[in-house]
Parts: sequence; C-alpha cells; structure tokens
Amino acid sequence: MNQKLTFITGALFGMLSVGLGAFGAHALKNLLTQHGRTETYELAVKYQFYHGITLLVLGLLMEKFHNNLMAWSSLSMTLGILFFSGSLYLFALTNQKMFAMITPIGGLFLLAGWAIMLLAIVKN
Repeated sequence: MNQKLTFITGALFGMLSVGLGAFGAHALKNLLTQHGRTETYELAVKYQFYHGITLLVLGLLMEKFHNNLMAWSSLSMTLGILFFSGSLYLFALTNQKMFAMITPIGGLFLLAGWAIMLLAIVKN
C-alpha cells in the first residue's frame, strides 16, 4: 500500500470505529446483551481503532523509511483489521462461533504487520 492509501485506510478505520462503537452502544445494545457479546463487540472496535491510528503512523513512517517494508506492514495491518475486527463483529452480531474461528488469522496479520514495521526500522 502506498502512503496516500495508508492514510485513507487509517482515517477510514478510525472514523468507522467511532461510528460502530456508538452504534453498538445504542442501536445494537439489546442484541449484543442478548447474545452476551458486548465485550466481544467492544474488543473489535478497540482493535480497529488502535490499528487505524497505527496505519496513520505507518503513513508518516513511510516518509522516513524509504523501503517497501512499510507498505507491506500497512497491508498486513489492514488485512488484520478486516479479519480480526470483522470476524468479531460478525460473531457478536450473529453469535455464530464459526466467525470466531477467523479471528486468529486476523491476529496473525496484525502481529506480522508489527513485525514487518520493526524489521523496516531495524534495517534502516
């Protein structure tokens, strides 16, 4: 992912996390409580928000570290958010455990994104 796309993605995930968090706290409150998945939904929002901010930081780091590793880190973080938070949202809303099975894949993408960022910094 290039710098502009990384900034756009980070800002979009940040914006969506605020909206989804508010939606979950109000419009979806009864459903999430009924499923016993309020904490699951909140975890999805939290990880999406934190990693959205991380994407904005990665965009800034792309200025300083001129290698493709930051772009790969950005892509990995984006996939991590989609798989990790996305699967948790689906699990919380449907209460179908099959969605929770996808969550670790997202976690691996997030871990890889952090590891690639670290490698990019160390290599510079």
